[in-house]
Amino acid sequence: MALSTTVSQKKLIKRKAPRGFLKRVFKQRKPHLRLETTSDLLVHLNCLLFVHRLAEEARTNACENKCGVIKKEHVLAAAKVILKKSRG
Repeated sequence: MALSTTVSQKKLIKRKAPRGFLKRVFKQRKPHLRLETTSDLLVHLNCLLFVHRLAEEARTNACENKCGVIKKEHVLAAAKVILKKSRG
């Protein structure tokens, strides 16, 4: 595994999806569902994409307010916008 320059050299970055955890949660919450073998990866990817969009929107809000730090208010405003867009 590659080491990141921002993390101390002793700590390895986990680059794998938590497949076992996701499968266990699916089974506990919805035991009657029959899911494809790679559905947990799709859920993980969807979660990562949402967090990425949230971070971008929060950064945009912080820049508009001329603030160098992303605050709680920026994230909450970004969450409202992104959730409204993703309702479909």
